[in-house]
Amino acid sequence: MNVDFYTKKGCPLCDKGYALLKELADSYSLVIQCHDIYQDDVLLEKYQLKIPVVCIDDQEIGYGLLEKESLQKQIERIRSIKQ
Repeated sequence: MNVDFYTKKGCPLCDKGYALLKELADSYSLVIQCHDIYQDDVLLEKYQLKIPVVCIDDQEIGYGLLEKESLQKQIERIRSIKQ
């Protein structure tokens, strides 16, 4: 499952969020693609106050202070829809 992770350099919440996604990556076969919002004006406008943001299939499944249990529930929900 492809995951888009919107982030910026020097963001402690982003670092913690990325670590959570890495923990879940093997269990859910996640392929994480990181996007620095400062490299794209559209992303900066869209996410500057929300980062980190986790999206699967263009659906936001979490942002800001991310929690493992919440991410797991959202990933499982999307995975069940795809089956």
